[in-house]
Amino acid sequence: MKKLILALSTALIAIAGTAATVAQGKSSSSKAGPVVCVLLPDPKSSVRWETQDRPAFVAAFKVAKVSYVIDNANGDAQKQVSQAQQCIGNGAKVVILVSLDAGSSLTIEKAAKDAGAKVIEYDRQVEGGKPSIYISFDGKAVGVLQGKGVVAGLKADGKYGKKPVVAELNGGQTDQNSFLFKSGYESVLNPLYKNGTFQKGPNQFVPDWDNQKAGTIFEQMLVKTSNKIDGVAAANDGLANAVVVALKAHKLSPIPLSGQDATAQGVQNIISGWQTMTVWKDTRLSATNTARAAVALLKGGTPKTTGKSNGVPAFIFKPVSITKLNYKQLFNGYLKRKDVCVGAYAKYCK
Repeated sequence: MKKLILALSTALIAIAGTAATVAQGKSSSSKAGPVVCVLLPDPKSSVRWETQDRPAFVAAFKVAKVSYVIDNANGDAQKQVSQAQQCIGNGAKVVILVSLDAGSSLTIEKAAKDAGAKVIEYDRQVEGGKPSIYISFDGKAVGVLQGKGVVAGLKADGKYGKKPVVAELNGGQTDQNSFLFKSGYESVLNPLYKNGTFQKGPNQFVPDWDNQKAGTIFEQMLVKTSNKIDGVAAANDGLANAVVVALKAHKLSPIPLSGQDATAQGVQNIISGWQTMTVWKDTRLSATNTARAAVALLKGGTPKTTGKSNGVPAFIFKPVSITKLNYKQLFNGYLKRKDVCVGAYAKYCK
């Protein structure tokens, strides 16, 4: 494990100079013609795609000595189709797909099949897709941790027994994960709504996981409830930050608030008291195992699995809840302390 972390760290340093370029959705690749094509969705819904997943893939492919190209579609599904077609046309034998929507993803999977290439669905499972393997973290478990985080927050601030209003800010509807996360936190919250312990507040999906739209949606939620929202199950750190921005703009106090992706911003909100928790999905694990799966497919083998998901062979990892009590474990190479404990947030890091 130490060797893996060292290799990942080395690769991160190596690509640091190109981070600004790839964040705009341009591709990064090895010198040789790609045998593996990675299709990332966008740089905005979550910073993780560029700050975590891309460097983790680069490191994993270098260790595996696999030629690759990594493209980012900037949220444009048709652009992702074009990127896939170009990559397959250039000889890619494995496509690692982070889906933007089912229609475009199925088109990509068909193009890959027609060219004799294999598909790995990464992070997001495609409804109706038939990949060689689906690799991700347990989406429902993510939502369960989020729901438990909101409940713990309401207990901590003394509102649990006072019929608090809990809102739900869900991810984009074109992403199957959004429904998994929602099913997870609602498995925790629905019984409390049903028995009258909690009041179910506004509940809305955020188109394309767009953080600006999330801000507008939450502002509308505040208007609808006359600012009477006591907790929010937010599907990731970007949506959670939109809630934080709105609360501060209205000079309202922090409320129990979930997140996901363990971003530097999310951790800053946690240590400063504005966000209750985030869910950590260590992309070094998923990217490394995805690279191994790609190598297995390239060699005509069968990737290792942990079971099946909707009938598809799958390798599923367990997520971890991050709070004020354990956030420092992220400084094991996943996040840099200097990126979190900086400026106004430095005083919270002890």
